[in-house]
Order: sequence, then C-alpha cells, then structure tokens
Amino acid sequence: MENELPFGVRAELKSLPKDLADIVGAHIWAAGHLIDEDPDLAFRHAEAARRRAGRLPIVREAAAETAYAAGEYAIALREFRAIRRMSGGDDLLPVIADCERALGRHRDALAVLAELDPATRNIELRIECLLVEAGIRDDLGQRAEALRLLKAAIGRKIGAPGAQARLRYAYADLLEQQGDLEGAREWFTSAAALDRHADLDVADRIASIDGVVLPDFAEDEDDLEEDEDLDEEDEDLEEDDELEEDDELEDDEDDSDEEDQEEDLDEQDGDSDESLEDEEDDQAEDDDATPVAEDEAADDSLEPTDDEGDERE
Repeated sequence: MENELPFGVRAELKSLPKDLADIVGAHIWAAGHLIDEDPDLAFRHAEAARRRAGRLPIVREAAAETAYAAGEYAIALREFRAIRRMSGGDDLLPVIADCERALGRHRDALAVLAELDPATRNIELRIECLLVEAGIRDDLGQRAEALRLLKAAIGRKIGAPGAQARLRYAYADLLEQQGDLEGAREWFTSAAALDRHADLDVADRIASIDGVVLPDFAEDEDDLEEDEDLDEEDEDLEEDDELEEDDELEDDEDDSDEEDQEEDLDEQDGDSDESLEDEEDDQAEDDDATPVAEDEAADDSLEPTDDEGDERE
C-alpha cells in the first residue's frame, strides 16, 4: 500500500514516526480510492488522517478534497483556506469561491475570485474561475451575464481541449435550463467532440434531450456483485452445514466409543468379580484343608516316639 502512494505523499509521511506514518498513509490511500465511489467514506478516512497528522499539507489537502466531494462545504472551505495559507498562490481560488457559493455567500465568492492576479498566465486557472463565476451569476439571477461570460471564453478558443469542453458543457447546461433544447443539444455535441477522455456525462445529457433512456451498466455491475456476494454467502452456509455434519458424526463416533468403553469396563468388572469368586472358593478350600492337616499333626504329636517307649519300659 505504501508503494502505491505518490512520491510527494511518502516524502511528507517520513516526518512522522514509522507506525504513525503507516496509519496515516493507509487512511490517505483509502480516501484517494474511495473519493469517486463513496465520498462520505473517503471523507471519514481523510478526517481520521487529519486528527493524527493535521500539520502535514498533504493531509489537509486530502481532508479538503474529500469534504468538498462529500458536500461538507464548510469543512472544505476551512481546509482549503488553511492550505492556501501554508502554500500560497491562487490555485485554490476556484474551489474556495465555489465553497462560498455552495454556502449561499455569493458576494463573498465573487470577492474571492477578484483576488486572482489579473496578470496570471495560467489559462486553466482563469477558465476554472470563469466557470465558477458563471455559476454564481446564474444563482444571482444574472443568466444573461453568465451566458455572455461563457460564450466570450469559448470564442477566444484558449485552453486545453478538456477545458474548452467544460466551457461548452456549462453553456449547453444553461441553455437547457432556459428551455433552448436545440441549442443545448448543439453545444453538448460540441463539448463531446473535445471530451477525449469522456470525463463529462455528455451522452446522458444528449439522450435526455432526445428522450432516449440509456442502459445503466453500473446497476448491472452492482447486481453481479450482489449475486457474487450471495453465492459466497451460500458457499459459507454450505461449509457451515458440512462442518455441523462433521461435528455430529464426530459426536456419534465419540458416543459409540464411550459405549464400547463402558461395555469393556463391564466385561472387565465381570471378569474381576469371577476371579474374586474363584479366589474366595480356593481360599475356602484351603481353610477347610488346613484344620485336618493340623489335627493329623496333633495326633502324630500324641503318639510316643521309640525313645519315649523305651524309657517307659
């Protein structure tokens, strides 16, 4: 997992003790992998990393981006402002302004955008700021001004194809909202031509205008995953049943062994009783024989010996 983290992240984590660095790195890794599919869970991972190492810029960045993706705009705004204080520059102005906009502070958002250096040559940054401003103007009821800003930027034909695709997409979206479906379809199609990596849901938007329902392959994948999970559960249950059967067989075998042992013990007890009876009978016979022998010995002792007879004579 550690090797999957970008070099810059690993470099910052080296300032932490090894055990703590492993924990923080694991949370950052999880946040990065979950931000698209489960932003809320990604945000919780980033917050866990922030509680442990909140002074690292990369940790604050992860917390800010996941909070923004999860719709936690107040937290995202706080973190983005903290990062800007640490690193400086204007790169975060668009997201800071968008957070202000999401919190309903449109005038503050416009004030943030006004902080952009007018002499900057970062075309991508200027386009991002313009997209945010167009959204703010539309929220304030100034849709005509929003359309003007976007149309002027499109006409200048500046920026990378991806940025130009986003300008056309935003323009088409505003046209659709005001009921110009034909114009919206035209500009969505123009955006699709420049969206080389299919980052935008242009196909879905065009299909919606045309009244076409596209198949949701994501749901099919979810169903397949659920089926796989059910199959795994069934296999686990079958294994449990087999284990229970094995346990029952073992219990039966144990019971049978115990019965055999009891029978052996009974037989041994019987044999022992019989041997005891035999020993008692033998002892009784010996006892009966002993007095006779003693009597005979006594009789023999009463008979005079030859010497005694001679003396009497």
